Amino acid sequence: MKFLILLFSILSAVSAFSPSFLGSKLSNGLSNVPSSTCLEMKYTLVLVRHGESTWNDENRFTGWYDCPLSESGLKEAQAGAELLKNEGFTFDVAYTSTLKRAIKTLWIILEENNLMYIPIINTWRLNERHYGALQGLNKQQTVDKHGKEQVLVWRRSYDIPPPALDESSEYYPGNDAMYANVPKDELPKTESLKLTEDRFLVEWNENLVPLIKSGKKVIIAAHGNTLRALVKHLDGISSDEITGLNIPTGVPLVYELDEDMKPIAQDDAIAPLTGKYLGDLEKVRERIGAVAAQTK
Repeated sequence: MKFLILLFSILSAVSAFSPSFLGSKLSNGLSNVPSSTCLEMKYTLVLVRHGESTWNDENRFTGWYDCPLSESGLKEAQAGAELLKNEGFTFDVAYTSTLKRAIKTLWIILEENNLMYIPIINTWRLNERHYGALQGLNKQQTVDKHGKEQVLVWRRSYDIPPPALDESSEYYPGNDAMYANVPKDELPKTESLKLTEDRFLVEWNENLVPLIKSGKKVIIAAHGNTLRALVKHLDGISSDEITGLNIPTGVPLVYELDEDMKPIAQDDAIAPLTGKYLGDLEKVRERIGAVAAQTK
């Protein structure tokens, strides 16, 4: 009898802890967890400057001229592709310019990584900076003729473009069927880095940002000046500092972005960038120096 009375007392006590009571305590406990503990979204963006072109090799102002990759450029693109493969990168969408040196670099990367099936978006807004009347000229010969100081103003100042070319020039994009669908008033006769940045950011803000925020993994294969324009925007680099920044050919540059498309600084980033180059950083620094030495 005493056993039955004890058992009845235990069951009565347990019944006081109803599911609604337990649920209320659990709910109240969770509601007090700070929202800052919630996992924040992070997006990965990979940038690659095309491999060396034949006109890079000849030290000529290339701009919108559609020259191919050199033999060294093909090897650089392949090396960049292998770095991405070894690190396990994958992509949903690829962006590039209308110029074959960037397109070929992207093809090599996608083929090496078994991603040739993903969409590729080509846009003139990712084209290299247009060098106007300098396009096609040898950089060192231009220095010899006009002086280093003047050429550096044309080549490296943020908002001073080189002399414009005439519409009769073979290098004027309005004479190229490739740009037949681009409004003529948007086609450049010359560009500063600022003008290059302005037309690139149209594509960035209107199309690339929504694509990245949708969760798509994006790779951009483009050019030295369009990528300089983008990293200037991402990292908030000043107009004065960006003129001395060089981006090496063929080396993947990886950015981690937060929900506001602001970079998350990475270890081993080479200042002033917060994105990180893949591969041997000492060799990357050597290649950055080689780009700077193109105009002595």
